Amino acid sequence: MTPVSSDCLTDIAAVVPCYNAGDRVRPVVVGILEKIERVVVVDDGCTDGSIATLDGLPAEMVRFPENRGKGHALLAGFRAALMDPAIACVCVLDADGQHDPEEIPRLYDAFRESAADLVIGSRVFEGGHVPWRSRFGNKVTVTVTALLLGHRLPDTQSGYRLLSRPFLEHILETVEGGRYETEMEIIVMAIREGRKTVPVSISTIYEEGNASSHFRKFHDSFRIYARLLRAAWFTRRRM
Repeated sequence: MTPVSSDCLTDIAAVVPCYNAGDRVRPVVVGILEKIERVVVVDDGCTDGSIATLDGLPAEMVRFPENRGKGHALLAGFRAALMDPAIACVCVLDADGQHDPEEIPRLYDAFRESAADLVIGSRVFEGGHVPWRSRFGNKVTVTVTALLLGHRLPDTQSGYRLLSRPFLEHILETVEGGRYETEMEIIVMAIREGRKTVPVSISTIYEEGNASSHFRKFHDSFRIYARLLRAAWFTRRRM
């Protein structure tokens, strides 16, 4: 069994939603355990044996019998993490290795110093290793979000986040879950409710054609924008 580091943070939990991430997920969880004492991995109906690679690690498992989508996996992970009353915040990392666990302390420090409800790891898309489609897509989403909600964030699509316990409890009471659009709904909720949202720059780890990514460009993008537009319309009607 891989031991938990004696220097681990104890009032934060990590949630890792996992769907067929192959052998990428184990290094992610090992890296997190060097920083955080409690890790919750959500098996979102994996069929590739990726969960078996975590045998021997002191991580809590939440299992779905079939794939339900990242949004549902996040909510299940949040519920499990908050079962511990000592947890003050939860950090979310993807299972495919595109989030570096070494940066967890930076998000945690920003949370503590600013008393934020939502800390977003903001990637830099200027490097040549990031395809123009991804750079363009992120800029469009950032611009649309700013126009509709009146609040500009440098990266609205990053899944590397840290959320406060009070915000998470509210999310669990309000959000129904889904696929990738759930992450946008959480951002919209934070902005609409005036919750302190802080971006923290992180390294951009990008792999073109990542086989472990299950984001469907057209279908999931449509769901994200539909959720954003619905929230913006609801906000305007309340004004």
